[in-house]
Amino acid sequence: MKNVQALIRDIPDFPKKGIMFKDITPVLQDAEAFNQVITMFKQRYDERGIDKIAAIESRGFIFGAPLAYALNIGFVVIRKPGKLPYHTFKEEYALEYGSDAIEIHRDAFNKGERVVLIDDLLATGGTAAAAARLLQKAGATLVEIAFLIELSFLKGKDKLADFDTFSFIRF
Repeated sequence: MKNVQALIRDIPDFPKKGIMFKDITPVLQDAEAFNQVITMFKQRYDERGIDKIAAIESRGFIFGAPLAYALNIGFVVIRKPGKLPYHTFKEEYALEYGSDAIEIHRDAFNKGERVVLIDDLLATGGTAAAAARLLQKAGATLVEIAFLIELSFLKGKDKLADFDTFSFIRF
C-alpha cells in the first residue's frame, strides 16, 4: 500500500501569498494511491446502508463519483449557481470577504435517503456546512461528511459541529 499522505505536496503561496496549498494531483496520477483512497472510503461506507453519495464541485467529484460507482449507489452533484439545469435549492455562505453560494437539484433525493457528503479537503468548513444544509433542505439524511484531508489548524470542524465528520489525513 502506498503512503498517500507522502504523495500530497505543498505548494507555497498558491493561489495567493501566504497560503500553503495541499496538492492532491500526485495522488490522482498514481493509480495505486488513487485506488487506495477510493477503497478506503468504500470500506468505511460499505456496510452503512448508504443510498447516495453527494459531492461538492469540483474536487469532491473526483472522489465522490468513483466511490458511488464502487458502492453501486447514486451520485448527486452540488454546484455553483447557474450550473444545474433543473429546479434547485440554493444555500449561501460567508467567505473571508463577501459570500458565495452552491446549489443542488430539488429532486436529488427521496425523503430520508441516507447520504454521505464528500469533498477533497476540509479547510474553514463554510462550503461543507452550506452543502450539509442543502442536503437537509432536499430531504436527505446526512450520515457523515467525509474528506481526504483536514487542515485541523483552520478549525473547520467547528462549523460542522452539528454533523458527523471524518477525515483520512490531518495536517
